[in-house]
Amino acid sequence: MKALYRPQIKALFLLARLRLLYFLPVRPRRLSVLLASILAAVTFVPLADSHAAEDAAQNRLVLGVNDCIRIALKSAPELGEAQADIELTTSKLDEARSNRYPQIQVLSLFGPAPDASTRDITPVITTDRQTKLSELTWFTSTDATLIQPLYTFGKISENMKAATHGIEVDRSRKEQRVNEIALQVREYYYGLILARELKEVVLEVQEDLATARKKAQKLLDEGSESVDQIDIYKLDAFSGEVAKLLEQAETGEKLALAALKSRLGLSAGTSFEISSERLTMDEEVVPSYDDFVEKARSQRPEFRQIAEGLKARASLVEAAKANYYPDIFLGGLFSFAYADNRDRIYNPYITDPYKHVIGGVGLGARWKLDFGITGAKVAGEQAQYNRLLSTKEFADTNIPLQIRKFYLELKEAENSVTASQKAYANAKKWTVAALANFDFGIGPAKEIFDALQAYARMRAAYFQSIYNYKIARANLNYAIGEPPPEGAK
Repeated sequence: MKALYRPQIKALFLLARLRLLYFLPVRPRRLSVLLASILAAVTFVPLADSHAAEDAAQNRLVLGVNDCIRIALKSAPELGEAQADIELTTSKLDEARSNRYPQIQVLSLFGPAPDASTRDITPVITTDRQTKLSELTWFTSTDATLIQPLYTFGKISENMKAATHGIEVDRSRKEQRVNEIALQVREYYYGLILARELKEVVLEVQEDLATARKKAQKLLDEGSESVDQIDIYKLDAFSGEVAKLLEQAETGEKLALAALKSRLGLSAGTSFEISSERLTMDEEVVPSYDDFVEKARSQRPEFRQIAEGLKARASLVEAAKANYYPDIFLGGLFSFAYADNRDRIYNPYITDPYKHVIGGVGLGARWKLDFGITGAKVAGEQAQYNRLLSTKEFADTNIPLQIRKFYLELKEAENSVTASQKAYANAKKWTVAALANFDFGIGPAKEIFDALQAYARMRAAYFQSIYNYKIARANLNYAIGEPPPEGAK
């Protein structure tokens, strides 16, 4: 659960930075402040870590957001790690299952042995027998024991249950990582589109300034009293700053594209481009908050992780308690030894360790008694179970809170889109009127600066609101555990 909010923190940090940039009050006649804000939004597009991967294609790629998610999931090393965890837990299940089968232990020896014959056996036991090196012979022996568990009071079955539920935990964790990657790709993808939209705003301002500069110079040359040389200087100053910011904005766009490419695992030489879509609102009916919460409880991977983890921990507690009881088993023994120059003894009361064949089968019980060790293990497993119960309580409380946060952000962004759209439309009319008045020599240059400033600020706020809406929707998809589209898996 530590990684529960990690993918959102980066997005929230970015959005906070962008909101501060776009919605701080802008002083009149300071268009440069606004343009610097636009540039900051472009350059603060989140960057991904570099990943080494093979080129996805030799030709230029034009990809949509689902295509990007599909490529990212195919090359993401995080999913390789998650799959390795699943395979590790599967091996533990195989190990637990194998404890049901017979276990055979074999010990073989080969070495020297003294020779002996049955004529050496006398009623009187002699104690002064001397073994000479010249009388040594060789021997070989093999001892085998077989234990077939019959009943272990849950040691085997509970460990099998724990491993089975552990596999489901790892599978859910892999699904969580898939959703995290999809969220991250959407952040980068829409961040790149936002960077391009904001660059277009800079270009539009630059074009309007160039038009105003051309007209101002014409009026000045004609001796118009509505324009003086100071107006020309002001327009030149703003135009130079816009040109500088535009160059930096283009660099920011390239960095955003490189960030997305890196997240997709594409090499630096891959020719890559996203589809030429614009930041527009989605035409969808947003479900209610309660619908999002209900969907999260049924499909969010973290809830499944906790549910399966509790079952696994409960089984481990029972497996630890089973150590209080013995293991009932069917045992078998076979022992064979052979030595050259030794006679076999057929007396049932005497066994020659160097030459014999014996065996047998029996029902047995194996019981390991300790003083507090088993109790401590049971307490430890119970503590892990209780800890997971606390995690469940945390998730039950905080995941709905997380969903509410993203839901409110979605509604806020939706309202902001409508408001900023009307505002920038009116600011555009103001700009057109100011330019027209200036063109006819009846409007001051200051009116152009103020109108362009308001238009650029509200136009940028409009695109920022759409970006916020899309990111909030992506966060909601992650918060409810919505898997990527079929084409992106």
